[in-house]
Amino acid sequence: MNILLVADVSVSKIIGGAERVLYEQATRLARRGHKLSILTRRLPDHEQNHEIIEGVNEYRYSFNNKNSLKFLYSSRIYSKKLFEALHQKDHFDCVNFHQPFSATGVINSTLSVSIPKIYTCHSLSFEEFLSRNRNNQWFFTKFKNFIQSKGHKKIEKNILNKSNEIIVLSKFTKDKINNIYKINNDKIRIIPGGVDLNKFAPTIDKEIIRKRLNIPSNKIILFTVRNLVQRMGLENLIIAFNDLIKHNAEVDLVIGGEGKLKAGLIALARSFGIEDRIQFVGFISEEQLPLYYQMSDIFVLPTKELEGFGLVTLEAMASGLPALGTPVGGTKEILGGFDSSFLFKGTDPDLMAESIMEKYNLIKQNPQKWKEISYQCRNFVERNYSWDKNINCLEELFANNIQN
Repeated sequence: MNILLVADVSVSKIIGGAERVLYEQATRLARRGHKLSILTRRLPDHEQNHEIIEGVNEYRYSFNNKNSLKFLYSSRIYSKKLFEALHQKDHFDCVNFHQPFSATGVINSTLSVSIPKIYTCHSLSFEEFLSRNRNNQWFFTKFKNFIQSKGHKKIEKNILNKSNEIIVLSKFTKDKINNIYKINNDKIRIIPGGVDLNKFAPTIDKEIIRKRLNIPSNKIILFTVRNLVQRMGLENLIIAFNDLIKHNAEVDLVIGGEGKLKAGLIALARSFGIEDRIQFVGFISEEQLPLYYQMSDIFVLPTKELEGFGLVTLEAMASGLPALGTPVGGTKEILGGFDSSFLFKGTDPDLMAESIMEKYNLIKQNPQKWKEISYQCRNFVERNYSWDKNINCLEELFANNIQN
């Protein structure tokens, strides 16, 4: 099959779940002998318009980001131009959209009318936009953001309606699409995300890894890795962590990731006087990420809203690292399927602190039991989540749509 993936993100650098899904699906389909191309935006760190990444051709168009209207107009015009040039040369069998803005040009090209179109919905674009801009209190800005979100919603609905089928990673996202966009359930298929079981695996010796990463060997280590943005709930995690320190818990917290909230989170830690117990390690590379899971004792996902799936939860558990998460979105489906006691009772810091303290005491009092839970985490992911399963379903879906 000759497949075009259309996205607003790039697989040249994995900075979040959307990039991870795109990368895994593109490269794994390519390894199965399919021809894979990606059409995306040229981002600031891109040095060229075309790059081959593990057998996948990534093509990039330039866009104007000076304001929202110029962004939408340029995205539509230049993505369409690039698509038409590529299709006339390669004649794609199927198009798989991953985000809405690059898709606008493709969906409005007459050349795409007869091509089967699948939409992979990671999250709803307008909700993500509102979440990112929720804290701005200026009336004019709030009004502008509200109008802009309506535009996002209209664009996304149009693409969903024009797609032959829609893929989601969780029932949570399926229900959202059904309730908000009134799209028939029969058109939406749940294909859960996966995890690289070779890359993310338990370690024999945490102490060696901790020395390598300069992490204390005499503490229980909490770890999270997130984009440092509002919806991730990291300020609640720091408040909960402060409660643990007040109760003399021998814990340190490691936070991976970058984002606009970093300075504020560091300031919050300083206001509690616990900055020496929290390490902000910044962006964690693909090579280093498995090591951070392996050296930790508890993974924490403090998301406040819009957790479409939660690939990091699976990565942690595949590494033998038990995960605690808020009962938000896809996390409920993953941890609920494993053991509901690993779901926080809510998103409030006191509820998070209570559950973390319970697991902390279990580690201190019965380390053998915690080891057994670690094995259970790995086994759970092996049984239920793998990229092979994901790609098998995806391959079948593409083939069926091409044949029809």
